[in-house]
Amino acid sequence: MSGHSKWATTKHKKAVIDAKRGKLFAKLIKNIEVAARTGGADPEGNPTLFDAIQKAKKSSVPNKNIDSAVKRGAGLEAGGADYETIMYEGYGPNGVAVLIECLTDNRNRAASDVRVAMTRNGGSMADPGSVSYLFNRKGVVIVPKGELTEDDVLGAVLDAGAEEVNDLGENFEVISEATDLVAVRTALQESGIDYDSADANFVPTMQVELDEDGARKIFKLIDALEDSDDVQNVFANFDVSDAVMEKVDA
Repeated sequence: MSGHSKWATTKHKKAVIDAKRGKLFAKLIKNIEVAARTGGADPEGNPTLFDAIQKAKKSSVPNKNIDSAVKRGAGLEAGGADYETIMYEGYGPNGVAVLIECLTDNRNRAASDVRVAMTRNGGSMADPGSVSYLFNRKGVVIVPKGELTEDDVLGAVLDAGAEEVNDLGENFEVISEATDLVAVRTALQESGIDYDSADANFVPTMQVELDEDGARKIFKLIDALEDSDDVQNVFANFDVSDAVMEKVDA
């Protein structure tokens, strides 16, 4: 029976991944719809839409889904929802600061989902402004390493306003002011360097170092938050060392 139970476990894992992928697709589609509504249906004249489409394609969202989302957002096709962005603030286990960015057509449902996920997983809600001051809005571009060196990436983006290039293992992370994001992304394209995503994210100004127990707790909280269809992004100011991460993965 060991083979059978292994198959059942694998099947369950695959189902979880597929469910996550379904949620990811929905969130990427929502991003496209909102970007098209805000800045129009032409990606060339709407950098936010360009980046939203790029990210969706990198995550294997089918082109027909992308095209429909653009049309719905721009009002060229019926069925678009009126989404609004809401930020919630709170603290996770070990005093980790958490910013939760929602994109929703139902403010009450979003607030309820976030509150339940936080309270059930060792977190607590905080007043607006009590956590956000620990983060800065930055442009973040993720570049797969491949054959690239840090100098290759740095050389491409330095004049475009990049502030730092960080080695994340399999990828490089390029940080800039949020206002320089398009210039940095364009500089990479012009240098023939492929990138996975370009987003304006909230980057923490200080980080809380977590042990294995703390890391497991915060990952559980983030998973619970991201499980809500209304939660678009979760930003938190924790740091987990490679050694601790290996233990968590094991």
